[in-house]
Amino acid sequence: MEVVAGTNANAKKQPRDVAALNVLVVDDDQDVCEYLFDFLSSEGFTVKLQQDATQALDTLRESEFHVVVLDLMMPKLSGIDLLGQIRAVDDDIAIIILTGYPSLETATSSIEHDVSAYIRKPFSVDEFREAIGRIAKKKGLILRREDELHATIGRSIRELRKARGLTLKQMSRRTNLSVSLLSQIERAESSASVSSLFKVATALDVKLTELFGQF
Repeated sequence: MEVVAGTNANAKKQPRDVAALNVLVVDDDQDVCEYLFDFLSSEGFTVKLQQDATQALDTLRESEFHVVVLDLMMPKLSGIDLLGQIRAVDDDIAIIILTGYPSLETATSSIEHDVSAYIRKPFSVDEFREAIGRIAKKKGLILRREDELHATIGRSIRELRKARGLTLKQMSRRTNLSVSLLSQIERAESSASVSSLFKVATALDVKLTELFGQF
């Protein structure tokens, strides 16, 4: 399965402002893929999913990615073997390893292949967000402040909405904003007007400033 959120930019590997990091997730677990898709796209990143590890190299060649999120335990081709293949063709791309079965052997192999982060499942969003932040800083990929703000607002709205058990359709009814617009705001794909944010804050019964999180 391949799913894409956003539009890949024709990125060059040099320090610059980027609207979003392009991330490839390689994991045969559909639930993990869907979770990472929702989380990363809500952070404002462009995300592509690849559940077939044997197709991952072709996917990497088709687009320019900044980060690969790689599961270690997959059928057909192990994550460690795929890691070696990736490094044979690209020694610069950042790689985040996910594993539910950490071991000294896989940790050592990860270090040898210059992996940026080795994360054990289940993981927290804060742990993952921190890893992405370190990679962006190390690679000289600086997210524009405006894009960071959009991502923060979108994430806050999404978390508040889910905490209240509200669907996008219910939010649409409460705010008189379209489901499409609300979805775009949550995914940081659209900048919301002050009027729209006020309607959202009212529907969520919070102060407008709460939507800006710690920004």
